[in-house]
Amino acid sequence: MAVFKKAAVRSGAMTLPQRYYTSLDVFSAEIETIFSRRWLCVGRADQLAKPGDYFLADFFGESLIVVRGNDGDIRAHYNVCRHRGTRMCEEKSGTFTGSIMCPYHAWTYGLDGSLLAARNMQTVEGFDKSLYPLHQAAVHLWEGFIFVSLAERPEPFERAYAQLLDRWKPWGIGELRAAKRIDYDLACNWKLIFLNYSECYHCPLIHPALDKLSPSDSGRNDLQDGDFQGGFMTFREAGARGSMTLSGHTTRAPLPGLDRDEIERVYYYTIFPTMLLSLHPDYVMVHYVTPISHERTLVTCEFLFDKNAMAARDFDPSDAVEFWDMTNRQDWRVCELSQSGIRSRAYTPGPYGDQEGLLESFDRNYLAAMKLDNLSEGDDASRFIEGADASRPR
Repeated sequence: MAVFKKAAVRSGAMTLPQRYYTSLDVFSAEIETIFSRRWLCVGRADQLAKPGDYFLADFFGESLIVVRGNDGDIRAHYNVCRHRGTRMCEEKSGTFTGSIMCPYHAWTYGLDGSLLAARNMQTVEGFDKSLYPLHQAAVHLWEGFIFVSLAERPEPFERAYAQLLDRWKPWGIGELRAAKRIDYDLACNWKLIFLNYSECYHCPLIHPALDKLSPSDSGRNDLQDGDFQGGFMTFREAGARGSMTLSGHTTRAPLPGLDRDEIERVYYYTIFPTMLLSLHPDYVMVHYVTPISHERTLVTCEFLFDKNAMAARDFDPSDAVEFWDMTNRQDWRVCELSQSGIRSRAYTPGPYGDQEGLLESFDRNYLAAMKLDNLSEGDDASRFIEGADASRPR
């Protein structure tokens, strides 16, 4: 049974040095040590309703074609022709009519990645089509989410995500459907988004509408270490069919699997390194976080609802969507202000408060990931680990 505790911070805990937010070298190390080795959430399986449906997942110069095959399986092909390396697909999403063709020399691949036709190659001695399928990234589906890994030998998903596999079954997330997606382009480091999401110390000042519905000091956490962190916050009005909406209430029924406690709470979790998951009484909200550079991040916010509720004639998700679009934009503004301030020569690490206990935990987990996954034993790990001179600006 989950045990929820109030956040607390260790004595002397400080924010990270400047370089972790402003250094291109650190960002390059993050790509190799974290993002190229972990499971990354790229979307939902219901985005690919039928064979041939696809979308592109682009990050760090890599492009994946995430596509549903004729056999119903979802695969992630590198968007790279096996002939001369041409990027084959440019449209962000769509439907292939049975095959994927390179626009350069018309090498054509099946939805499963197998090479079907290589124009004029039949006369080349020793050429074997079976040797040139599209390269693939590992794929795993969990609760309707599509995860990919760029690692050659990724850690098995069931082991990496053992803490979460059945944790949120009452919400039936895998059966929910997307009603709305909103994309945001932020001028800040990806870690600032995770940190901002993990505390409500700022809520009375930045989110007066949110604080009106949910007390900023009501947070209690059951996951406080490692890749998965978070817990719940309560509504100010208990038992009033509350929801995080413009009015603070909803006519939508709670998701069918929830108990009384779950109906009167909102659960917020960070899933390192690309996902924020918010579980509400009547919907689930997810943020997909895609770092573009050390000072730019794309965030997609998606709203998931019960498919039976969505089938009703009067279904309208705007009360939740508009509330969180307003709240998101308030968050993004202060994240960008943080990036601007951290960039200053005057920035030095500051002390965390007790409401920021998860932020200290995030930092420790991040630093451990950078150290343990370091590129090689010969690398200078001290470049990535907070040193004794952390109070000095970099």
